[in-house]
Amino acid sequence: MHTTFTSPIGPLTLHASDGQITSLWMEDDDPPEYRDDTPPLDEARRQLDAYFAGELREFDLPLAPSGSEFQLSVWRELSRIPYGETISYGELARRVGDPTKARAVGAANGRNPLPVIVPCHRVIGADGSLTGFGGGLTRKRRLLELEAGVGALL
Repeated sequence: MHTTFTSPIGPLTLHASDGQITSLWMEDDDPPEYRDDTPPLDEARRQLDAYFAGELREFDLPLAPSGSEFQLSVWRELSRIPYGETISYGELARRVGDPTKARAVGAANGRNPLPVIVPCHRVIGADGSLTGFGGGLTRKRRLLELEAGVGALL
């Protein structure tokens, strides 16, 4: 199952299987909107709309990302980064148990199949620079600005 819709950061496509969200893709082109209102897609879309409106700080959705045990551990840790806060790749590596694996956590972060929902945009360079985001640095900046209270994206 999937649903595609327009968001303030561009078109998004959500995929689900067995009642769980499996991926969220940020599209560069404008695919045709396809609305699937079945759970959990309808709820995910509702929560994303609330997030972009500045009304939701934490997602509560059934998630089923597919990845290695290491990737899953990184993605779990990403979900623990509070709304409006950022951490470095080195800090993320420390939180998953090995401060020497900043590059490995960066790679896992880049393969996050659920960006925005699992907030990989909250990881920045050690010097505070915006680095690496599958949806592009403009989208990353806009998400961080939203969470910093600059305003809703809608």
